[in-house]
Amino acid sequence: MSNPAPEPLPARDCPLCPRLAAYREAQQRFHPHWFNGPVPPFGDSQAELLIVGLAPGLKGANRTGRPFTGDHAGGLLYDTLGKFGFAHGTYDARPDDGLELRRVRITNTVRCVPPQNKPAPGEIATCRTFLAAEIAALPRLRAILTLGIIAHQSVLAALGLRPGLFGFAHGRLHALPSGLLLVDSYHCSRLNTNTGKLSVTMFESVFAALTSWLELSEGSETLAAAS
Repeated sequence: MSNPAPEPLPARDCPLCPRLAAYREAQQRFHPHWFNGPVPPFGDSQAELLIVGLAPGLKGANRTGRPFTGDHAGGLLYDTLGKFGFAHGTYDARPDDGLELRRVRITNTVRCVPPQNKPAPGEIATCRTFLAAEIAALPRLRAILTLGIIAHQSVLAALGLRPGLFGFAHGRLHALPSGLLLVDSYHCSRLNTNTGKLSVTMFESVFAALTSWLELSEGSETLAAAS
């Protein structure tokens, strides 16, 4: 008898990472009106593209309950998604702003906010169960965009691949054995944009390459099906 597939969503009061659970509970006391829980994915359940970040920000997704919502990183990400046709509506930094994602879904490597925005290796490994389940639950998935090296390495591990075979570099595209495309970008954090490590142009160039690949591969699949 096979074991049941893991659930893609952790429990609202997930206890699996004691340090994160304690930090989350402390925030519940300090800010009882915040979300303060494992942040669920956001977007199209039939997505072709999955975007994987690091973890919820304390005053961003941990407060609002939606990935990349309420902080600097979200402004850049959702503006870029809109420019490339993946987002419709107006991003207003709140979960009830009516923003709709099409063909794309967003999640994080670690679902709960970590102290100093730094999840521990064991916490990343524990939460990878949910990341792997999320990937497996997307029937039309064709590409994964990882924001930062930790997300890159965790996605590869979730897929059963050795990270050393697919080195991280901003703008790099990796053709995986499964047929998925893995795309790397520096994280769109305030730190990276303020220091010049990531510019709007650099970020948009990743999406330009990614959307071109999606369009070309879709055309190839159509031709193959018609032949």
